[in-house]
Amino acid sequence: MRSPIERWLPRLFKLGFLLILCIGAWQCRNGWPVSANLMDLVPHAGNDATRQLAEARIQEPLSRQIIALVAGRSGTDSTAPARQLAQRWTDSGLFSSVQMELEVDLAALRTRLAAGRLAMLPAADRRQLETDPASYARRRARELSDPFSSSGLVPADQDWLGLTRRAEQALHPGGAVQYDIRTGTLQAEQAGRRWVLVRAETRDNAFDSGTPQRIAAQLEQDRRTLGAEGAELLVAGGPLYAAAGRTQAMAESGWIGAGATIGIVLVLLLALRRARALLAFVPVAVGLLTGAVACVAVFGSIHLLTLVIGASLIGVAVDFPLHWLGKRYGMEDWRAWPALRRVLPGLTISLAASLVGYVALAFTPFPALTQTAVFSAAGLLGAYACTVCQLPAWMADWRPRPWQPLLRFAQAALRARGQLAGNRKALWLGALALAAATAGGISRLGIQDDLRQWLSLPAPLVQQARQIGEITGFVPTSQFFLVRAPDTDELLRRQARVSLALDALIERGDLAAYSSLSQLVSPMADQRALGRSLAARAAQPEVWEPITGLGIPYEALQRELRSMATLPAVTIDQALQGQQVERWRSLWLGVHDGQAAGMVTLLGLRSASALDAIARSVPGVTLVDRSGELNRMFAATRIEAAELKLLSYAVAAALLLATLGRAAAWRILAVPVAATACSLAALGYLGQPLTLFSLFGLLLVSAIGVDYAIFMYERVAGASASLVGILLSAATTLLSFGLLALSRTPALANFGLAVALGVAFSLLWAPWIRRPRKAGQHSSVNH
Repeated sequence: MRSPIERWLPRLFKLGFLLILCIGAWQCRNGWPVSANLMDLVPHAGNDATRQLAEARIQEPLSRQIIALVAGRSGTDSTAPARQLAQRWTDSGLFSSVQMELEVDLAALRTRLAAGRLAMLPAADRRQLETDPASYARRRARELSDPFSSSGLVPADQDWLGLTRRAEQALHPGGAVQYDIRTGTLQAEQAGRRWVLVRAETRDNAFDSGTPQRIAAQLEQDRRTLGAEGAELLVAGGPLYAAAGRTQAMAESGWIGAGATIGIVLVLLLALRRARALLAFVPVAVGLLTGAVACVAVFGSIHLLTLVIGASLIGVAVDFPLHWLGKRYGMEDWRAWPALRRVLPGLTISLAASLVGYVALAFTPFPALTQTAVFSAAGLLGAYACTVCQLPAWMADWRPRPWQPLLRFAQAALRARGQLAGNRKALWLGALALAAATAGGISRLGIQDDLRQWLSLPAPLVQQARQIGEITGFVPTSQFFLVRAPDTDELLRRQARVSLALDALIERGDLAAYSSLSQLVSPMADQRALGRSLAARAAQPEVWEPITGLGIPYEALQRELRSMATLPAVTIDQALQGQQVERWRSLWLGVHDGQAAGMVTLLGLRSASALDAIARSVPGVTLVDRSGELNRMFAATRIEAAELKLLSYAVAAALLLATLGRAAAWRILAVPVAATACSLAALGYLGQPLTLFSLFGLLLVSAIGVDYAIFMYERVAGASASLVGILLSAATTLLSFGLLALSRTPALANFGLAVALGVAFSLLWAPWIRRPRKAGQHSSVNH
């Protein structure tokens, strides 16, 4: 007759699992809460709201914008196929906006240029007009004598000084892209072919919706349609990267999960030879669901990378029922509930040791590791609860049937270990050789971490993005300057100082171009000062003699000079009106906490060595270098992860001391320590770097090693039965993490390889644990 606890535990588990199902269903009320945004896995910029806004502005084009270049058949106009592409994108309904033709109101632009000719004048021209107006007059006279160099939107008789023409030239986007006034499009030329630029923005954030796959499918159709007419299409943008990442992650999680599942099914059927043994998968399903619900509850969504790693959790979650069912190899009278009571202390200690590693990992600053830790810890708790509370009720009247060759293999392995242990000389020589080999492997180990390891993009996407950068001349970088000042005038002055330093980098070839608000508008005080200075120069005809010498009436020039003092000052907000200044619009961040803020973005950066010095030389300027910061944080987090690993060993030691005694503690901990050292050496010999993810894998190895060592130390149902349980557990773990090592994403492959090596070495060293002759008095576990 079952005890009350055996009746109530399954009921409580069903109630708890029903609650998890309800929470999961509620979390999916607006669609699957799955993210593909790589930036969700890296730390954010703390509590600096202005910097967070700046980074969001930089990130927005990556998450919403698609850029396409269209070139027609050689010798034909590229505008027609570009217009066809733009129409197809508009008809698809996938984009909130599609832009090919710039609808420039020339009359409004002339008016804006005339009103803002002092504000929008390039800095070099402003300085020359203030310090050496005669040189400016000579240069302007040469322009007026050449009709091709003096033409502009504003006629020369309304702009004798050429200020509006200078301001108009400052609006050109730079690079190879130029505005074609005939077609109203932006075009670039390379190798005799003209490419037309088409831009679009998705309706939603590309990383947080199902849009990327539909966009990718649309672009494939567009490519075939245009290709049939001889046109070529190049496309780049965040939605395409999101689609590629999502497709790859879902495919990998699918085949890793399917491969692990098929392999584990075969292991269960072979080792236990009963179809009901497949119920051991129920804790796996419960664990995966619990981990996903916990992640969404804590982080608001679950990342695809976490799901891929979660698929490998199958091999760990199934360990709990395997250790329990595997005792049938040493227990003739195996029955579900009594067998569970015998292994429950070991299962609980194993769970606690595993949770120690995951909880330690949750304190690292990287959301990638934190999310994986939450997923795995919650998943193991769910799998443990299902194994302890529900599985025995389903298997109360059932027994597994051992596969005798597996038992004989375990017995033979233990005999071989015993014979080797009896030869002290060979044992010491082998230990010294192993120590030397381990030290040699660790000495070869390199340290490497890069955000690019977290993403594996298809080569065609990378190639197209590179071609677009070469054709347009625009290659954005992750570095930018965040500039803050007490007011907008001082903000523009500080940006101007940064611009001067960047001009020097351009001259050296270390930078292709940059965008700064100071290129577009000057401080209002400077505008007024320049206006007064030019008005005062109206009384100095000798300064303007090169212009008047061309027959231009001095009175007309004098009227223009005097009118400069009456021009109203242009603010940043006013200067940012109109489609032609789109390049600069996102750089203005507004006023926050009493400070005006703006950005200076960089293009085609070849050397970042001088950027720190530029930021230090100008007050209120911060260099935001996310890639550099992440690399530094990678290094700091590696040290932190190593410290946490040591701390997890200390906690595990305390736990083992409290439950199994001192003699057991050092014997058990020797297994994960030896397995970790051998894994590091193997990574070194294989030429694999030590990364954050491999460190995370070694944290997991510590838990697995402790798990195997505990069961070998306890020897419930005998050493052979315990080894069989470990063999089955190792086989399932290797099936899942071994497949993960085949991932095309370097970080995941490195993680899977580290765990697979650690499991193999844990399996190798665990059978060497031997109980001390008087250890029974220290152990609180039933044997």
